[in-house]
Amino acid sequence: MVRILVAEDDPNIQRLLKIYLEPEGFDVIEAYDGKEALDKIFELQPELLVLDIMMPKMDGIEVCKEVRTFSQLPILMVTARGERMDKLNGFQNGADDYIVKPFDPMELLMRVKALLRRYRISWSHHLQLGQVLLDKLALTVSMDSQSIVLPQKEFELLFRLASYPGKIFTRAQLIEQIWGMDYEGDERTVDVHIKRVRERTRQMNEDFKIVTVRGLGYRLEVMS
Repeated sequence: MVRILVAEDDPNIQRLLKIYLEPEGFDVIEAYDGKEALDKIFELQPELLVLDIMMPKMDGIEVCKEVRTFSQLPILMVTARGERMDKLNGFQNGADDYIVKPFDPMELLMRVKALLRRYRISWSHHLQLGQVLLDKLALTVSMDSQSIVLPQKEFELLFRLASYPGKIFTRAQLIEQIWGMDYEGDERTVDVHIKRVRERTRQMNEDFKIVTVRGLGYRLEVMS
């Protein structure tokens, strides 16, 4: 599930965006000021940021500028009507797109999906890796007439890596994103599950492979 951080100090807008985003399969995280937004970016690693400019503690421009020092996280800036300089400042400091208040929630949803497509981030239940198809609902990995069902955690691990080809995930990141922040087990759990995924999908490895990045973690490479 794709995580979207909505940084907005108006609780009514927060509720409205959850109503429109969550039924589309997005996990909506809330932040009510700029500092909280930065903290949650580090802690929860969302895939996209909806960022209001006018916020307490740190405004959206400051947050955007800070985020760009360490991340290419897609950013949709929310500006007040007629504030042309806000738009210019947003783009100059790393925003990818903007929407003007008051906005149509459906337009925001379309802009979110367009940004995810631009960054090749999958929010759908299906993911294609060459000739291999991952089906999140059925937990299956299929190629031609062959199909295998993975245990849930193994599938979630593969789907997470496959959603960001080439991106390195640390073991700690994978533990938090797949098993949750309250998980008390060992990070070696990731290694065990990666080994099992490799074994189960060995016959499909012409299309993708999971690479161990020594000292860091894992990344998935699409071969075709």
